[in-house]
Amino acid sequence: MSVRSELLKGILDGCVLAIIEKETVYGYELSKKLQLVGLHDVSEGTIYPVLLRLQKNKLIEGEMRPSESGPNRKYYTLTDEGKASLTMIRKEWHQLAVPVGVLLVGGEE
Repeated sequence: MSVRSELLKGILDGCVLAIIEKETVYGYELSKKLQLVGLHDVSEGTIYPVLLRLQKNKLIEGEMRPSESGPNRKYYTLTDEGKASLTMIRKEWHQLAVPVGVLLVGGEE
């Protein structure tokens, strides 16, 4: 597995929660939004296991809704636990990103 894949694996849950926080989305739409921000290597095959895990952990809820084109789609929203988890992820990310950036990119400590 590449370094990029390993790094992404560790932060993908937070990225998914952040998108769902902004709007209710379905799986394919979620993968397209991740690609729009530059995460092109996140496929639908990667997204669905993440969504299942987040739902199992009660961080998101899924609701089937009719689709204008084709079968019903499952739309996801954050639960209160998901909002709390996203807040924690953001805090931890900030605490890690700054010192790691200093070490890897350089700059002032």
